[in-house]
Amino acid sequence: MSTSILLLGVLFSSVGFGYFLYARKQREPLPLACGIVLMATPYFFSNAVALFIVGALVSIIPWVVRF
Repeated sequence: MSTSILLLGVLFSSVGFGYFLYARKQREPLPLACGIVLMATPYFFSNAVALFIVGALVSIIPWVVRF
């Protein structure tokens, strides 16, 4: 495991935890799902570039998709 994967994992997991807390308080399903995905993503990717791309895309989904 490299340092970049570790730091990206911490970054996207903390963003996911923020989405999770926000969604639980506001009872919003989309940020809740994105938060859970962001917290679980570092466990499935061992490539830093793939982790960054997937994490960035999942992070902006709640901003782009509004119900």
